[in-house]
Amino acid sequence: MDMEDLLRPIYQKWASRRDTLGILMIEKKANNSAVTDTFDTVLLVVTIDGSTPVFMKHYALGEEKAALYVVSEAQLNEWLLLGSHRKVIDWIFNGKVLFDRNDYIHHLRNRMKEFPEETRQLKMGLEFAKLIRRYIDGRAFFHAGQLLDAYNHVIHALHHLARLAVIEQGFYPEVTVWNQIKQIDAQIYKLYEELVSGEEPLQKRLELLFLASEFLIHSRISSGAAHLCKVLGEKEGAWSIAEIVQHPALSPYSVDLIIMLEYLVERKILSVEEIPTKSRHIYHRYYSMQNK
Repeated sequence: MDMEDLLRPIYQKWASRRDTLGILMIEKKANNSAVTDTFDTVLLVVTIDGSTPVFMKHYALGEEKAALYVVSEAQLNEWLLLGSHRKVIDWIFNGKVLFDRNDYIHHLRNRMKEFPEETRQLKMGLEFAKLIRRYIDGRAFFHAGQLLDAYNHVIHALHHLARLAVIEQGFYPEVTVWNQIKQIDAQIYKLYEELVSGEEPLQKRLELLFLASEFLIHSRISSGAAHLCKVLGEKEGAWSIAEIVQHPALSPYSVDLIIMLEYLVERKILSVEEIPTKSRHIYHRYYSMQNK
């Protein structure tokens, strides 16, 4: 009896519920058990009910093990937007559809393939903000002589740069992002390869990488900052930092928003306006688009 037959009573129970939108089965790949977190099979159930965003159960079936994820539609959409559970992209694209109410999974896959411009802009912005944070922190560690901490941040920065490049091309970044980037942007792939397996001393490798990254990051300002600039362009005049961080469209940036703003000020994409406070010599710092 195969896994699908063994798991049938479990997924049929969920398929009979009115709030279940779709059920996918993902089986462990021979050469990559990471996709299923080492489980032989994963069942992904998507429901309308948002009272419990994620519910899990683990099962033993003889020598094999299976994991059940019951995820609300809202939680799934958040994962897809923020990229906070990248395996789920693989699961949706490659999983076997066991149940699909009103073609929910079919439409979801089509929407992900089309990757609407608005979603793409926001995802590029989020990756760009994370890239800036990692790059700036890594550079600070490098100048302080903390080479291993600098290396750690630069590796993460390159991952965000790679995901940004993949999104620019209209694709969702997958778990195996370096396989994707090898086809899409050989320059970024080569940088990563040189950092990880180059024969130069670590300090030299980091030095060269910071020089190359500076250019690669700068060349992606227009795509990486497009979403943030679009939101800031919605109103005339300058924004206070409170208005920016409280804007619902900018909340996904979370803690990376401030460092991204300062980077864009440095690069003269944004202007800083000083508004007097009640105290002499102290001014409020307001932000606006450079061309306004």
